Amino acid sequence: MILTNTTVLGTGVLGSQIIFQTAYHGLPVVGYDITAQALEAANHRLDSLVQTYADFFDAGDRAKAQAARESIRLTTDLADAVKDAELVIEAVPESLDIKQATYEALAAVAPENTVFATNSSTLLPSAIAPHTGRPEKFLALHYANHVWQNNTGEVMGTELTGSEAYDAVVDFAERTGLVAIRVLKEQPGYLLNSLLVPFLQAASHLLVNGVADAPTIDKTWKLGTGAPKGPFEIYDIVGLNTAYNISSRGDETSQKFAAMLKSEYIEKGKLGAAAGEGFYKYN
Repeated sequence: MILTNTTVLGTGVLGSQIIFQTAYHGLPVVGYDITAQALEAANHRLDSLVQTYADFFDAGDRAKAQAARESIRLTTDLADAVKDAELVIEAVPESLDIKQATYEALAAVAPENTVFATNSSTLLPSAIAPHTGRPEKFLALHYANHVWQNNTGEVMGTELTGSEAYDAVVDFAERTGLVAIRVLKEQPGYLLNSLLVPFLQAASHLLVNGVADAPTIDKTWKLGTGAPKGPFEIYDIVGLNTAYNISSRGDETSQKFAAMLKSEYIEKGKLGAAAGEGFYKYN
């Protein structure tokens, strides 16, 4: 099984990167989102990725990246988006209810042989599988933010995932420039976020408990470890909506952090680096 025609559901920060990464490596890709406004924002994100990819891969030569950009098709019609899809990668908000409803709608219109892959960063695919209508062709393919540089592709199935679908997604990951990471059993957070989330959570607890402010926590981490970014800079890159969705499901202190994110940042449009401001301001 070779997966070529690809559809990505969700055109937010990471969804747009998945779309561009796929197109840049020569595969046809369609991006789907629920509103024209969302697609307008996606167009801006995709346009900005042209120079990012040109600089990273081609010493500033925009020809290949521009061709990739022009090959991408966007739509708000789900049936149209998946009519030719061999692989659908879902990158909708990190909410189990939203994901389950998305797959129920997707299963009704996707071709019978289409493989489904969730990009969920924390949810187990087995919690979604019953809503897909094809659990043997459903698994997780998790991308890291800044896909072009942090190019891991964590592949994790459920007990019902067929080996053919699993191997095909591993092959797809490798053909689109990722280092395929075979996760051998279900684990919340896979490998990357099993390491990252507790680190970010520790930083958020320090903040909401009044131990130190965000810049001080970041500075301490960077000076003490030599890391290029502190936890709140990472929060801004990940996006504060994602941070909110994860924290709101956590313990009491994590929920306090979620409430702070909502009132002091998200409701004020400070959604992270992609929006120009989160914990920090960006050009």
